[in-house]
Amino acid sequence: MSDDISFNQAKYLLSAPTIKQCPDDTGREVAFAGRSNAGKSSAINTLTNNSKLARTSKTPGRTQLLNFFTLSEDRRLVDLPGYGFAKVPKAMKQAWDRNLACYLQERQSLFGLVMLMDIRHPLQEYDWQMIRWASQAEMPVHLLLTKADKLKKGPAKSVLLGVQGELAKEGFGDNISIQTFSSLKKAGLEELKKTLNVWLKAEK
Repeated sequence: MSDDISFNQAKYLLSAPTIKQCPDDTGREVAFAGRSNAGKSSAINTLTNNSKLARTSKTPGRTQLLNFFTLSEDRRLVDLPGYGFAKVPKAMKQAWDRNLACYLQERQSLFGLVMLMDIRHPLQEYDWQMIRWASQAEMPVHLLLTKADKLKKGPAKSVLLGVQGELAKEGFGDNISIQTFSSLKKAGLEELKKTLNVWLKAEK
């Protein structure tokens, strides 16, 4: 469709340590969240066809700020601080948790959360915490099972179905969609774009 969001036009806007330093709370934005090694930055770079847009690192936990990227005047992507594996002081982890919770629950322009999990290690403790935060905020969630190229098609499908089952068992099935994704192979890219277009193009 000609009026689809042009993700290739994404540009870096700013980085904010807390919600108070975020851009004006207007328009629509979609945030990317996940453990520090889940491939958030790589997914954003693949989505925008810009390998240098979001900073990637072999050291988990480098994304310590709320990083905003503009798609248009009132549409944005947000790269949230990674959680879980980061080798940082406990006090800093607690501050990240507070900022994430505040952002998810208070940000009025946030209309969807893309949550990334390594397909080989889905639904860790912090993942469940994020899912619960999103549920409390009545926030739509789209799960990306990343690094799907690390598994063959059959096992990847089994993980997908298993995660769907776990979410349904916990009562989170209705507001959460899920897919497999590979930044390396660009597998699942069109499915991701379709979801983001629905979230970002809708009007209040």
